[in-house]
Amino acid sequence: MTVARNRRLILSSPPEVWALLSDGHRYQEWVTGTRRILTADPHWPAVGARLRVRVGLGPLTVDDTCVVRICEPGRRLELEAKADPFGAARIAMKLVPWGEHTLFLLDWHPLRGPGTRMHGLPVDYAVSVRNGMMLTKLARIAVREHEARARPGAPQDTRAAQ
Repeated sequence: MTVARNRRLILSSPPEVWALLSDGHRYQEWVTGTRRILTADPHWPAVGARLRVRVGLGPLTVDDTCVVRICEPGRRLELEAKADPFGAARIAMKLVPWGEHTLFLLDWHPLRGPGTRMHGLPVDYAVSVRNGMMLTKLARIAVREHEARARPGAPQDTRAAQ
């Protein structure tokens, strides 16, 4: 089965990175291909919470629903992304403390649909490139917000402590 794995060291603490993951309305800032957030359940990212998004490239768009399957606050988040008629995929994110920083582990694999029949390097490579772009965006946002909080006199964002 096709699996795409990405790793990224993010120069922010796990609680700071988790604050971004636990705000469903911010996913369009860092998830490559997301046009906009349609709805985010108020209890995101609790198990069963849904995030409805519009994804696309150019004029082609599709509405996607991500459902939280596993949530270990501050450490692990696993989503099932469904985009009919394209099927569904599992997206597993894990935050590993690395000194004062975060090692972000991301695994993606298809659950249903055409992706389950598409094996090999081209699909793995394309998904890995997309996911690498996504982690680069996430890292930039986390570092920017970390640096803003570290400035003397900067207002403290309490979301990172949640």
